[in-house]
Amino acid sequence: MPRILSKATTKIQPHHTHPARKRRRFMWPISCNPLKVHSEPPHSRVEGLVTEDDLRQLVGSLGVGARQPELEGWDPVIAKGNDAVSYKAWGLVRQGFAFRSTHRLDGTPRYLSVTTYEGCSTELLRDFYMDNEYRMEWDNTVIKHEQLQCDENSGIEIGRTVKKFPLLTPREYILAWRVWASDENSFYCLVKECEHSLAPRQRKFVRVRLLRSGWCIRKVPGRDACEITVLHHEDNGMNIEMAKLAFSKGIWNYICKMNNALRRYPQQRGPSISISTMRRLTKKFPQDLQSNVDESNRSPVNTAAAVAPPTPSSGTSPCKQLGKKSSRETIASGLLLIGSIVCLSKGRSNLGAQLAMAFFLKKAFKQDKEPGSSPRGRTDATVPMQ
Repeated sequence: MPRILSKATTKIQPHHTHPARKRRRFMWPISCNPLKVHSEPPHSRVEGLVTEDDLRQLVGSLGVGARQPELEGWDPVIAKGNDAVSYKAWGLVRQGFAFRSTHRLDGTPRYLSVTTYEGCSTELLRDFYMDNEYRMEWDNTVIKHEQLQCDENSGIEIGRTVKKFPLLTPREYILAWRVWASDENSFYCLVKECEHSLAPRQRKFVRVRLLRSGWCIRKVPGRDACEITVLHHEDNGMNIEMAKLAFSKGIWNYICKMNNALRRYPQQRGPSISISTMRRLTKKFPQDLQSNVDESNRSPVNTAAAVAPPTPSSGTSPCKQLGKKSSRETIASGLLLIGSIVCLSKGRSNLGAQLAMAFFLKKAFKQDKEPGSSPRGRTDATVPMQ
């Protein structure tokens, strides 16, 4: 699956215990302590990785996307769309302690996004998101994915994914996830980082110490479309400002790439191993949480379901197949990437100067573009795990 410039690996320091703090609103994820799993553990140990209490908090947090995130502390990052897909994202950065956790938040951003796919069913979108074999075909950031364990009783699956970060050490994700299905053909998934005895640490990878991601896929009322609302929080060792800049500049390119892969999703062949396992392990959405869903999605003004693709006059960016880059553009991209990383990772100047240099490098080599041309640039280094 799920889905996050030198070769120096990031040294992970041991966590320090801090006193529990009062719960803050929307301080999702619940816990930031990597959960350890041994091979063939007791059912109770596996069931504790992803619980219905986690689902309950996820449902409440996902409801922000159906209201007005800006009024609840989220900063708008991007809003783009075309006839096939539309995407909106907000970011939230807070210092302090995560709710029910001893892990201090260091300002790593959390992202809330709502993506709407036209002419797509919830079942198709669910299968696309969970198909790890197909993801390795279209997502060139994924080097390897393997299943480590699945538990029929709890519905929890554990896997290992290695992703490449251009000019950085590859990141290794050990993740546990669980999927629920509601009576309304809506689907929920919650993903957490963990540790597993079948995946010992290797010096050639950087083990991602924090990843909490959750999503809900549901039909858009009154339209032949479905939407996925995602909450994502990840600490992969990248410089925070570098990661934020790369996300805001590159995520739309990745959404276009994902949409193209979705439209090509092979339905004629049998389900992959990932999909067969997911369908077998999927649990029924708890009935007592349905009222929470209805309450969290209540919107006095705007709703996520009402997010429609903008018209060309409002800044539509069509998704087109990316062509080969010219040598000039390749040089520009390389200088921008290297300059940004040097500034943001090594430099001692203030953030304004750092961003100004990155902006200058991009402008100095930028080619003139025709109105409505497809976005350029790669986003592989900062794509959230889906």
